[in-house]
Amino acid sequence: MPDYGHDLLFGTVLVPTAGHSDDAVALARIADRTGLDLVSVPDHPYRPDLLDAWVALAVIAASTTRVRVFPNVSNLPLRPPAVLARTAAGLDLLSGGRVELGLGAGSYWDAIAADGGPRRTPGEAVRATREAIEVIRALWAPGRRVRFDGKHYALDGASSGPAPGHPLGIWLGAVGPRMLELAGSMADGWLPSAPHVPPARLAAGHRIVDEAAVAAGREPAAVRRLYNLSPGVGGFPRGAPDTWPEQLAALTLEHGTSAFLLPAQQPSLIEVFAAEVAPATRELVAAERGRAANPTGPRHTPAAGTAEAGTLAPARTRVSATASGDRLSVRPTPDSGVRRSTERLWDEATRPTGPPAGPGRRYPRSEQEPARNLVAAHDQLRTDLDRLGEVVREVLADTRDPGDARSEIQKLGLRQNIWTLGAYCASYCRLTTLHHTREDEDLFPYLRRSDPRLGSVLDRLTEEHHAIQGVIERIDRELVAFAGEERSPNGLRAAMDLLTDTLLSHLSYEESELIEPMARFGTGW
Repeated sequence: MPDYGHDLLFGTVLVPTAGHSDDAVALARIADRTGLDLVSVPDHPYRPDLLDAWVALAVIAASTTRVRVFPNVSNLPLRPPAVLARTAAGLDLLSGGRVELGLGAGSYWDAIAADGGPRRTPGEAVRATREAIEVIRALWAPGRRVRFDGKHYALDGASSGPAPGHPLGIWLGAVGPRMLELAGSMADGWLPSAPHVPPARLAAGHRIVDEAAVAAGREPAAVRRLYNLSPGVGGFPRGAPDTWPEQLAALTLEHGTSAFLLPAQQPSLIEVFAAEVAPATRELVAAERGRAANPTGPRHTPAAGTAEAGTLAPARTRVSATASGDRLSVRPTPDSGVRRSTERLWDEATRPTGPPAGPGRRYPRSEQEPARNLVAAHDQLRTDLDRLGEVVREVLADTRDPGDARSEIQKLGLRQNIWTLGAYCASYCRLTTLHHTREDEDLFPYLRRSDPRLGSVLDRLTEEHHAIQGVIERIDRELVAFAGEERSPNGLRAAMDLLTDTLLSHLSYEESELIEPMARFGTGW
């Protein structure tokens, strides 16, 4: 597939939960401040644990100044296209032209039907989406009386308008061949998600979109290619954020993907994506496009999932142009201070701190590698915590039908039954436990021998490791209880909130205390 030459866009997918209603808005402000281009929210109107997507988007738009906002993707069966057209156009006018329309044919049909919506076959869903696009576009052209006689939607002399404040795009969430053909023939963008359309399947999807575009008399480049990412175990991109630019650039150069949406619930991950991953990806793509324009020069196309030594400095720890090469450039991930649980396992005010570094201390880049690896390992834990939290939320809301849940769990390499949620937790918890065990049994004794003044910090970190392990075991017990006959969600939700609070707080504290000693002494391994 070609590189369609579109400018690159980077954004995030935020989940506006009813239980923590301020979180999505606060994260959107961070996305806006750090320079991301897009903020999206999923649209599941049948889920009582989520705020209405369009209400959340309106508040986000009012709370930001530059990001574009859109539903990822709007649930067509529960949102009549005439109302949807006017809602999107009105918010676009109020926000100064900062709205796009992600549109989906629908899924989770049991939940849709329970809320009074239609239950459609795949063929009916495609036809209804086609009709909806025609209705929406007709109503965006003001000053008309619109008549439309479709099988699923009809207008009988409806007054069109208001017109959006800018040429508002329709980005279609599509997986099946008929929906892909519809994206190519009518939509302004194709928006697949990595769990449903992994990178290996993108080329086949792009081919269908391109052929449908040509058949409709359009240029394939008229359809922007977007991608909902899914980092973590079994997802894409793989590895820590410092490896993502090569992988994302490969999708642009080899598949034409030009917009990347990252699901994130932590401010630090949004900041890294905006400040490090996005500019590094743009740099790689710009360099390769420049080489393509000059065929006599050397060429290099990064391979998805690989990183060549020396191509990029690690994203989180890249040194600014003004920094000296032997200064400590690894920075701890800030603690956002957000707490979801009222329960506290420790008093953060009593945490000890280690001795300061000696004046004028210098750290050659090679000596900083252990500290850099610590942050990368913690980033993986944070990413997997996000994935675990999303699985818990969806299962609690009963919005994962068995086929979809089994498919998702299979991608994570877990058993395909009701106990897979517990198995996923166990898989994540093993990673956390092994990380902590390696620190407790190898790293901490080495650092204690290297500088006995670190003793109180290391003791406190070990205590917190044991406390976190207790929360992990509690989640496992709650999962077993939830899979039984008494499906009370409160215990599982409370345990997940407590794990999120304690683990993120602990990781930030550990980085703030260990980065400098690890750069000074290494690990002893």
